[in-house]
Amino acid sequence: QVQVVESGGGLVQPGGSLELSCLVSGDIFTIYNMGWYRQAPGKQREVVATRDISGNLVEDDSVKGRFTISRDNAKRTVNLQMNNLKPEDTAVYFCYVLGPLGKQYWGRGTLVNVSR
Repeated sequence: QVQVVESGGGLVQPGGSLELSCLVSGDIFTIYNMGWYRQAPGKQREVVATRDISGNLVEDDSVKGRFTISRDNAKRTVNLQMNNLKPEDTAVYFCYVLGPLGKQYWGRGTLVNVSR
């Protein structure tokens, strides 16, 4: 069984910072890709940033220069440092893991609320 657990969401004012963390545990031999998606109210889930096993980065244009993803293969963690947050960043953020045979794993999500 594989568990994906996020932490670090919360309420922050515009221009502020938050760091999200995700820990993967359980029976998964190789993590081919991992990162973060988000879903705002009334919208579809979208990619924020992911980094694959080779280190290749996929990043939404809206977060470039503000968010930084870091992956630690040994610890099975992926973090998302979010700076200069904007109200449009408000969403539930989900940790995403891609394992062998294309199997996907998701965390339950953590809410990021950017508001005065």
